[in-house]
Amino acid sequence: MRRKLVAGNWKMQGTLTQNAALLDAVRSGMAAMNSVDCAVCVPFPYLAQAQQKLSGSNVKWGAQDVHQLDKGAYTGEVSASMLHDFGCSYVIVGHSERRAIYGENSQLVAEKFLMAHLAGLTPILCVGESLQQRESGVTEKVVAEQLDALIQLGGVQALRSAVVAYEPVWAIGTGKTATSAQAQAVHAFIRQRVASQDSQIASGLCILYGGSVKANNAAELFAMPDIDGGLIGGASLVAEEFLAICRAGVPS
Repeated sequence: MRRKLVAGNWKMQGTLTQNAALLDAVRSGMAAMNSVDCAVCVPFPYLAQAQQKLSGSNVKWGAQDVHQLDKGAYTGEVSASMLHDFGCSYVIVGHSERRAIYGENSQLVAEKFLMAHLAGLTPILCVGESLQQRESGVTEKVVAEQLDALIQLGGVQALRSAVVAYEPVWAIGTGKTATSAQAQAVHAFIRQRVASQDSQIASGLCILYGGSVKANNAAELFAMPDIDGGLIGGASLVAEEFLAICRAGVPS
């Protein structure tokens, strides 16, 4: 049985003072929740703080992006080996905001994924469609193309120790949420797509839902057979809300 994973994506939010209270509360609240995995993906400047606050706990930490190369003259960029130095377990790649705002295509995202994997990190590969694409009936086509770019570059084996996050772009930060049935349908499609290459990898693949997950809808979403947790945005900045979502992932 796959363990649930709840990963917070702080985006470009936080201060040292705010973070300290949030990290302390999450660490304390998660202490008794050993049957669900938990992580926070923080802005680069706060990785040292996350490492200091969370070391020795059952809460992992990670980053929100990574460069596709390991080192070089790339001013402002951060490599996977640097993230590893700070004890990161996870890194998000291909978030819809990176794709839409910074023009990252699926080839670049796949390169970042593989570099993270090579450095010993667990990449969280984000896939998902816009509202226009959903209304045009091409959700599966879009998700397949995003997933296939990685499989073509690194092989299906690259997904053996990785996470995929389905994030319908129209449900991020909008207050809209895919119904549990809508989310489950795409999660099942992702698993079936991977299974067509390797059924064993597919059955073990952790697939998160990332689209306005809240404490009041997490349990229903997480009860779906192919939804293995959530990639949490705004709600991860409120300790009580984030911990309630984590509790929804505890096996009943």
